[in-house]
Amino acid sequence: MAKLEILTYPNPLLREVSKTVKTFTPDLKKLADDMLETMYDANGIGLAAPQVGQLIRMLVIDTRPRDPESSRYDDEGQTELEAKIKQPLILINPEIIKGEGKTTFDEGCLSVPSFFETVERFEKVEMKAFDVNGNELRFTVDGLLAIVIQHEMDHLEGTLFIDHISFTRSNKIKNTIKKSGYPTKEELAEKRAEKQKALSKA
Repeated sequence: MAKLEILTYPNPLLREVSKTVKTFTPDLKKLADDMLETMYDANGIGLAAPQVGQLIRMLVIDTRPRDPESSRYDDEGQTELEAKIKQPLILINPEIIKGEGKTTFDEGCLSVPSFFETVERFEKVEMKAFDVNGNELRFTVDGLLAIVIQHEMDHLEGTLFIDHISFTRSNKIKNTIKKSGYPTKEELAEKRAEKQKALSKA
């Protein structure tokens, strides 16, 4: 496995529409493995192929709660539907067959690091996709996993989470990035540590 470069806004590849995967090859499985390693290394819970410069319809996701002490994952805190789905999850050519309800969540993105905004999504989604071997997957899920699937699927259409917020808020973020760029990896790690410290005191 290998860590890949995560593209950040305003890289134009992030605005492209991805192509349907038609052949399931060993190279596709290797890309999925590399994407998972890249996602974990960046402390992410989802990553779409366009974010690493591959314009194909593939996502990798792992929303399981992680113990920072042991780096182990478990199912604690998941909904019943989430707990039924084995993670990490690799979805190829994902489609939302049906969406139900509405929910909001403060979303961030590895391609727009350090920014968070409240986005509205379907509360529950019925999904169809394929695994790396070309086997069809069908499942219904809610909770954080449903939100992340929808967020990552946006990347396949060249859409970012900042496109779901008000024009004013979106422009403010874009102008801040244009003017100041992004924080360094060290600065982001420091922010995460401060956030965790604050949460532990709450």
